Amino acid sequence: MRILLTADPHLPVPPAGYGGIERIVDALGRYLRGRGHAVGLVAHPDSTCAVDTLFAWPSGPRGAGAGALRNPAALVGAVRSFRPDVLHSFSRLGYLAPLLLSPLPKVMSYQRHAGGPQIAWASRLAGRSLRFTGCSQYICAMGRASGGSWSAIPNFVEPERFTFVRGVPADAPLVFLSRIESIKGPDMAIDIARASGRRLILAGNCAKAGPERDFWERRIAPWIGRDGIEWVGEVDDTRKNELLGRSAALLVPIQWDEPFGIVFAEALAAGTPVVTCARGAAPEIVEDGRTGFLISDAASGAAAVARLDRIDRLACRQAAEARFSRDVCAEQYVRLYGELSA
Repeated sequence: MRILLTADPHLPVPPAGYGGIERIVDALGRYLRGRGHAVGLVAHPDSTCAVDTLFAWPSGPRGAGAGALRNPAALVGAVRSFRPDVLHSFSRLGYLAPLLLSPLPKVMSYQRHAGGPQIAWASRLAGRSLRFTGCSQYICAMGRASGGSWSAIPNFVEPERFTFVRGVPADAPLVFLSRIESIKGPDMAIDIARASGRRLILAGNCAKAGPERDFWERRIAPWIGRDGIEWVGEVDDTRKNELLGRSAALLVPIQWDEPFGIVFAEALAAGTPVVTCARGAAPEIVEDGRTGFLISDAASGAAAVARLDRIDRLACRQAAEARFSRDVCAEQYVRLYGELSA
């Protein structure tokens, strides 16, 4: 089968640092080629993903006017050149506009909140040639309200890239690993750690300006270096693996409806339980009381931290392998390709 993937023009595939969707596309492309499929990719020009053919987007993510029309045209050109059996977009639905009336089988995947008239129009124009996927049931439910046929296929990790750690010392720290902004709940993580008498490592980048910089200055910076609160900045994959493996729990008490949360699956792959709020897709990832705890506020978070010794870290790893591994989730895409191409 010939499969043409697309990723947004924001970041290269794979990304040098943060970039969850780009990591998914890179891993999926490598898996498909390993299964013997021919894989093309339309992405940022600096992409190094090991595919058969790379096509570069001509315009960046903020292209306007005539520039905004260049990427849909480039996708049409890539389709003509690569002649795929299936086009799988992880980029923008608008880029598919010139191809909606084509019988070419198309998959549009959402890793963000979905909905709106553009989905309704696309599904009407494309008919059975277009299927939607969401990275969680939560996202699919949002999308279905606008129309179209939706399947939930989780975001995934490659468990072999994370070192499973069977046990950690009683005084192991908690780790917050995400962008340090208000919707991720780093301020609540600090409150929970202080209430629990536990060390907390904050790993992630912070804003340089704007409201999120004000949030950093007011709610986060005053605690750095106090009461066991440490900030290590943004980390690479090696450091991430190390931090997750030696931590008692990943503590990211989200304050928004998270579409998925790849870092949750990464933590489970390391055997590290997750403590987060029961919002968005989090209840689909964290099995409360088995692979972590779902909380509502700082008080329930501190109570969850006190119960971390009840979590079997092997159960966390097994959940990652069974539910969120690349091979398990990529096969769901392969089956969807087969259905569309039949």
